[in-house]
Amino acid sequence: MDIPQGNQIDQQKLEQLKTGMTKKQVEFLLGTPAINDQYHANQAHYVYYLFNGKEKISELKTMVLTYEADILIDIKGKL
Repeated sequence: MDIPQGNQIDQQKLEQLKTGMTKKQVEFLLGTPAINDQYHANQAHYVYYLFNGKEKISELKTMVLTYEADILIDIKGKL
């Protein structure tokens, strides 16, 4: 049995993600981030984890978005 957790976002939506977008636009496009760090309020963490039950392997992907004045200024990682 496969066990997916977190933010699974399709490729078309990820291709639309660009710096300069507002935080509301990003959340409309991608959904709510998996982690909102209270110590880094200007960052949103999108995380996707998949355990493949048949092959017994796991996959972890992360993407950290950084905002300045609610405008997306940096994208690190890839889902």
